[in-house]
Amino acid sequence: MKKRKVPHTFVIVFFIIVVAAVLTWIIPPGKYVEEQTDGETVMTFYYQDQLPDAYAAEFHAEPQTWQVFSAFYKGFVKQGNIIVFILIIGGAFWIMNKSRAIDMGILSFLKFTKRLERSPLIRKIGVNNIVIILVMLLFSLFGSVFGMSEETIAFALIIIPLAISMGYDSIVGLCMVYVAAHIGFSGAMLNPFTIGIAQGIAGIPLFTGIGYRAVCWAILTVVGIVFVLLYARKVKKNPQSSIMYEDDAYWRKSAATQEAEMEHYTPRKAWWVFLFLMIVLIVFSVLYPMTTLKIGNAERTLPLLPVGTALFVLLGIVTLRKTVHYFVLTLLFATVYFLIVGVLGYEWYVMEIASLFLVLGIASGLAVDKSASDIAKLFLEGMGDILSAAVIVGLAGGIVIILQDGGIIDTILYGLSKSMSDMGKIASAEIMYGIQTLINIVIPSGSAKAAITMPIMAPFSDLIGISRQATVVAFQFGDGFTNMITPTSGVLMAALGVARIPWDKWVRFIWKFILVLVVIGALLLIPTVTMDLAGF
Repeated sequence: MKKRKVPHTFVIVFFIIVVAAVLTWIIPPGKYVEEQTDGETVMTFYYQDQLPDAYAAEFHAEPQTWQVFSAFYKGFVKQGNIIVFILIIGGAFWIMNKSRAIDMGILSFLKFTKRLERSPLIRKIGVNNIVIILVMLLFSLFGSVFGMSEETIAFALIIIPLAISMGYDSIVGLCMVYVAAHIGFSGAMLNPFTIGIAQGIAGIPLFTGIGYRAVCWAILTVVGIVFVLLYARKVKKNPQSSIMYEDDAYWRKSAATQEAEMEHYTPRKAWWVFLFLMIVLIVFSVLYPMTTLKIGNAERTLPLLPVGTALFVLLGIVTLRKTVHYFVLTLLFATVYFLIVGVLGYEWYVMEIASLFLVLGIASGLAVDKSASDIAKLFLEGMGDILSAAVIVGLAGGIVIILQDGGIIDTILYGLSKSMSDMGKIASAEIMYGIQTLINIVIPSGSAKAAITMPIMAPFSDLIGISRQATVVAFQFGDGFTNMITPTSGVLMAALGVARIPWDKWVRFIWKFILVLVVIGALLLIPTVTMDLAGF
């Protein structure tokens, strides 16, 4: 019997676009509008034929037909920043990878871990387990504190080769970065893109109730780490048990190149690159001697640029005296350091981050004595290698375009919100959570969803005696978990693209874990309406 072949990810996503178009013929269009009632701004829903004249002229919703094809173009426009980010990251990392610095770094790391295994305690725990735990804790904390999301796309290109070299698969590598960050995103303590916006709209003092959210973050992170460790152990015992075994041939081939001995050398040009970057960093350190980090309501001013510059100079001199490979790794370390400083201190987003990685790519190429033309060719090769990831992000963006142009997103939200009437406190809180989870499938943007749903949910919670803080918790759980599975999430599709993991295989792997997280979220929501928690 011939085995049925699973359709390509592009085909699956296009099919979802068609289904979304069909729904625009079934669900009547409508819109929430802001209105003033007793001096307060409230969100009122109107079907298209009932809209006040002031809004009716601007609302152009119609059932979607041929637009399933134009959605591809519009999806590219909508997700343009993520697509360009992916292409630049792909080109920059391709240049850096051709220097074989990552290969050298992984080999050195593996040799270091073998030395650690001489300790009976570490050997019993497992060095690889320690690596997984520490990396996931770090990225979960990043997701929880400053909402790391798009940044994981770049880090996946570093961690996946490491996971492959440790005997795991690309899924373990992606979990260590992307899943960890989004678990932290879901159980956020200070995430300004979800908690900050939702609490601001709900009229709650910013970042209050952090104590219980910290407990939620810890529970979710531990569950995530245990899940990944169990899966990693299974793959380690039997690599062919991985659903990605055949697809990971690309990563294994890359890892195999590490086995050959690499020559230690340092071109003169590498010293010139070092001197140029040192001067640039010194200038910036003089111009910006102090950086104010903003984490929640807390602010801390520190000399982060001078400290980073000093570390770069020290490490640069040491590594250049050994081999240019270690210097390129120093460039990578400096990139990550200044990325964190930029995000927390200067509100960087994808444009600034992409620019930073572009500098990393160019500097890496020059350091290993590549000409400008060679660097340009390598950059184009890298963009071509990662092009499919960029395309899938644009295609997935078309799903939301169809729902928006069909005018049915607000109608779906309205229909779901009506289901909360005549329910008890716990049931109402859980229904809010369910609504946010379902809405997240069509509106994966946390800030956009907060702007649409919180003006409705917050006043409703007052009527039924639930704290607005509980409503925010329902929002953050509903916003986070399904981001790791829905094809409308541009970040997910981009991360899967760079990891070379087909969406259907990812769903086969992750759906049980998502279900577990959803159940845990429902359980963690109960104390917010039954217990006297600080800040609630």
